[in-house]
Amino acid sequence: MQHQEKPPEDNLTELMEFVLLGFADMPHLQRFLFGLFLIIYIIILMSNGTIFLITKMDPALQSPMYFFLSNFSFLEICYVSATLPKMLMNLGTQRRRIPLVACATQMCFVLIFGGAECLLLAVMAYDRYVAICKPLHYPLVMNHRVCIQLVTGSWNIGIPIMIGQTYEIFSLPFCGSNQINHFFCDIPPVLKLACGDTFANETLLYTVAVLFGMVPFLLTLGTYSKIISIILKLPSATSRAKAFSTCSSHLMVVVLFFGSAIITYLRPNTRHSERTDKVLSLFYTILTPMFNPMIYSLRNKDVIMALRKLLCK
Repeated sequence: MQHQEKPPEDNLTELMEFVLLGFADMPHLQRFLFGLFLIIYIIILMSNGTIFLITKMDPALQSPMYFFLSNFSFLEICYVSATLPKMLMNLGTQRRRIPLVACATQMCFVLIFGGAECLLLAVMAYDRYVAICKPLHYPLVMNHRVCIQLVTGSWNIGIPIMIGQTYEIFSLPFCGSNQINHFFCDIPPVLKLACGDTFANETLLYTVAVLFGMVPFLLTLGTYSKIISIILKLPSATSRAKAFSTCSSHLMVVVLFFGSAIITYLRPNTRHSERTDKVLSLFYTILTPMFNPMIYSLRNKDVIMALRKLLCK
């Protein structure tokens, strides 16, 4: 980690707004990118919204797995809505300015929703572990009260931590350039604009990334290794195929989301490439929320049946 020396007080100027450069290095593709990301945003809203509705309305989708899936779909809508609308506005109007308070607010919501998603993915892995490895205890262990507690914890645990982290970052003095080479107010590019010693902020960033990224990821991988070992012991090939089908979709989501996010936040500063960071951020902030409904619906017979019933009404 590299931390910056604090410049003399005379050189400090208080910045009141930033400029989100986004994809300004591709001026001839601005209209194309606007149309592309607008279509993606509509797909995310409609697909995740549909899953949220059918898991609430269909009597066949009232198990804990679908309770977690409905919360996950709603979380995805919140998560992507923290970044995409502003990016679309910047692409459409070419006015890339964002007030400091708005930038801090966006960062805070991205962190809160991102942290909640990490924890909820781990909770969903635990749900599958109990369902497959301890099926007789499943109704007792994953009762409605426990499910609500797990979801509430996933949403709320990170809120004070993420608010505190955002406050610490925007308590730093900013001087010189106000251009953020990203499409939203993410921590690494904002810290690059800070004057003074950012060592404590970088240490906090790595700590939070480990607690909310690496730890849930390792727990999820450990859970699935246990699930796979149990699945391989099932006597029936049909039972093995059904169990693998249930879990493989969740595992695909986990690898996509955690993989791109962990690489972004846990790489050494010397290996940070702004272009690479933007591409990786597209994966965990936009592409994963778009693919999730397709992965879950196309590989889940119950969801497909519920969709057919909804469309036939």
